[in-house]
Amino acid sequence: MSIIMADLTITASNVLAASSASVARVTSGTTTLTAGMPVYRDTADSNQYKACDADAAGTASCDGIMLNSADDGQPAQVITNGTLTVGAGVTVGQVYVVSVNPGGIAPYSDLASGDFVTIIGVGLTASTIKVDIINSGIAKP
Repeated sequence: MSIIMADLTITASNVLAASSASVARVTSGTTTLTAGMPVYRDTADSNQYKACDADAAGTASCDGIMLNSADDGQPAQVITNGTLTVGAGVTVGQVYVVSVNPGGIAPYSDLASGDFVTIIGVGLTASTIKVDIINSGIAKP
């Protein structure tokens, strides 16, 4: 029996990419995205970025983690690779994935059968994640 853990409780004001991280400029495509949310590029909506959700293949694909909050149509930055401080209770060595809760980051063990697996990265310290996104496109059996 697996123990279900909750999504990381991310403090948006603590979200910070390391200086060596890969960062991209994007445009928010929903009413509000906050720092720390995994996002995907919606090619059907002017390539705007929206919150990831592991419930469907299209929304489970992740293109980065928000570094700032942004409303619809506003510019934003996302980390695509590198060390990310999230200010949350990160477990060292834990694999983190896109959650079934839109915009959430969860431990891999929280995914259920049929949820799509997108790896965000691995817990590096109690407050940082080594981001190395893997979009598998595969549902958990």
